[in-house]
Amino acid sequence: MAEIILTATPRPPQGTRPVRRLRNEGKIPGVVYGMGADPIPLSVEWRELRAALVTEQGLNAVIHLEVDGDRMPTLVKEMQRHPVRRNVLHVDFIRVDLNKPVDVDVPIHLEGEAEAVQREGGVIDQILTSLAIHAKPSDIPAGLTVDISDLEIGNSKHVSDIVLPDGVTTSVEPDETVVTASFQVVEIPEPTEGEEVEGEEGAEGEAAEGEAAESDGEGGGDAEGGGNAGESSGDDS
Repeated sequence: MAEIILTATPRPPQGTRPVRRLRNEGKIPGVVYGMGADPIPLSVEWRELRAALVTEQGLNAVIHLEVDGDRMPTLVKEMQRHPVRRNVLHVDFIRVDLNKPVDVDVPIHLEGEAEAVQREGGVIDQILTSLAIHAKPSDIPAGLTVDISDLEIGNSKHVSDIVLPDGVTTSVEPDETVVTASFQVVEIPEPTEGEEVEGEEGAEGEAAEGEAAESDGEGGGDAEGGGNAGESSGDDS
């Protein structure tokens, strides 16, 4: 695999206005630190940074950062993004030793179709979206996968179901839940206050009509009068 080389330009600590000017020029302010060396404020071209992070290794790619002719292997430790526009505002690089393991988070992807869950109208809920691993920089995978093809409602997949590549370990408990399958919960809306009152009035009306019918059954003349009264009420409404 070819080395990923990214040229960075040192910069003095700057305030808001110079940093904004950098971004307008298509550059991203950042810093590199770690391994006992002094932090170096720097800037990188956004297009080159993006190209470095869309390789097979993704965000955990080893980037050989070149600063003033010196080249050092690094990993992207953190990228700060705008909360709305989501464009990158700042990037932190951390120096690494290619021969020593590091701790990083790797995304977990679901693969396969849970047909049994789909047939029963169930839902799949991914509880764990990334896994903390321990590996040498060159052994860090771009992502990990969990096969959910045999998942059924009421069952789960756990960390123990993730196949880790050679040289990769994790301290996360094997029984930690990654994904679950369950029946879809359908919420029945509660009736509003007006609907409850209407229902009660309807029940009372039915009871009143029942009593009137019983009374009409006892006397023929009253029954005829009751019928005329009901028609008159209907016309008024």
